[in-house]
Amino acid sequence: MSDFDKYSTPLSSRYASEEMSSLFSSRNRFSTWRKLWLNLAIAEKELGLTVITNEAIEQLKEHLHISDEEIIAASKQEAIVRHDVMAHVHTFGETCPAAAGIIHLGATSCFVTDNADLIFLRDAYDIIIPKLANVIDRLAKFALEYKDLPVLGWTHFQPAQLTTLGKRVTLWIQELLWDLRNFVRARNDIGFRGVKGTTGTQASFLSLFHGDHEKVEALDKRVAELLGFDIVYPVTGQTYSRKVDIDVLAPLSSFAATAHKMATDIRLLANLKEIEEPFEKSQIGSSAMAYKRNPMRCERVCSLARHLGTLFSDAVQTASVQWFERTLDDSAIRRISLPSAFLTADILLTTLSNISSGLVVYPKVIERRIKSELPFMATENIIMAMVEEGVSRQEVHEAIRVLSHQAAAVVKEEGKDNDLIERVKNDEFFKPVWNKLDMLLDPSTFVGRAPQQVEKFINNDVADALAPFQEKINDAVVNLSV
Repeated sequence: MSDFDKYSTPLSSRYASEEMSSLFSSRNRFSTWRKLWLNLAIAEKELGLTVITNEAIEQLKEHLHISDEEIIAASKQEAIVRHDVMAHVHTFGETCPAAAGIIHLGATSCFVTDNADLIFLRDAYDIIIPKLANVIDRLAKFALEYKDLPVLGWTHFQPAQLTTLGKRVTLWIQELLWDLRNFVRARNDIGFRGVKGTTGTQASFLSLFHGDHEKVEALDKRVAELLGFDIVYPVTGQTYSRKVDIDVLAPLSSFAATAHKMATDIRLLANLKEIEEPFEKSQIGSSAMAYKRNPMRCERVCSLARHLGTLFSDAVQTASVQWFERTLDDSAIRRISLPSAFLTADILLTTLSNISSGLVVYPKVIERRIKSELPFMATENIIMAMVEEGVSRQEVHEAIRVLSHQAAAVVKEEGKDNDLIERVKNDEFFKPVWNKLDMLLDPSTFVGRAPQQVEKFINNDVADALAPFQEKINDAVVNLSV
């Protein structure tokens, strides 16, 4: 049966990076199991189990990377014994005959499956955290470049007070900074299940060490150290608490909301023709409408962000139905949801990196839109200027109200440009401020402290947050798959 005749997830076959796909691959999973068995044996030998020989340790070290042939052999063995871990114990033992009798000594299956999952979760965060830092860095540079460019603000997707393009981008960056904080927290909070035995009591290891509690505790700590963990969960059932998965997936779900919001903003701006995502020279926007430049990258972000956001509920529901020391209805769903969450987050970050490094801005379109709305926004400035010339505010308000409604009718009913300012210029009532109108309509005077806010935010908050990741930040072009 050809690979083309079998379903494969687009997450790995179409979108995800090689490093993330490799992390959750079968080969890495089974090789990590072998690494766990090796380090369990090393720690047990260090603590006095003479049944474990130097030859056994050396054979285990030589065969940590599982071969294609061994994966196939283990698969055939699993079909017989109906137990994946024992199938690999058997296969590893055939490869390392000197260690066959001591592999998995004192352990339960969750020693390898759960501890391996925790390793994968930790390493997955190590992949995506630098990618998030790079996205933030690219957007920060973009925000600084456009900190002074006035743009029409939108509330309720209705024209509102002006802001600047750089200031708008800082709203995306601030949420991404919170995501970065949450990623780092979640990563650093991941502990190690350790060596706890079948129901978490460590009874098998207490038996191995003839009732020596201190050695059992030392074994738990030593195996964790060998695998690079500072934290060992002090108590477990057969599995580590599935509440850990909630803590791991929650930041990813939150990030999905950030990504969706940012991509949606860009999609709306693309419709307004103010900003566009990168569009390759040979890219086709539509099979029928040759002129189209669809925001397909941002659409991909929105699509996958919705998927990522739903995976959090898998962790919540799974944790809530774990009976006593464990039940196996967590297994199948975790095989799907945990890798899917990180593969999806990885894809989102790769796509956002590509988008943020190639955003196209159309200042003339932005300027034209501002001019169409600015006269209405300038009415308050005109009122205040007239009052300074000694005219009653109430009289000015009524006069500008009448002219504003007339101009609005021209825009909405006749489809013409906003002519409010021309009406003001032609109305003798407003003659005291005719010579001030250009100043009163300068867009830069409507953006408040937006440019200063951008500079302070980028130079202080963003710089501080990215400082630990400077060695991993680069300007390399991120290419996307189809």
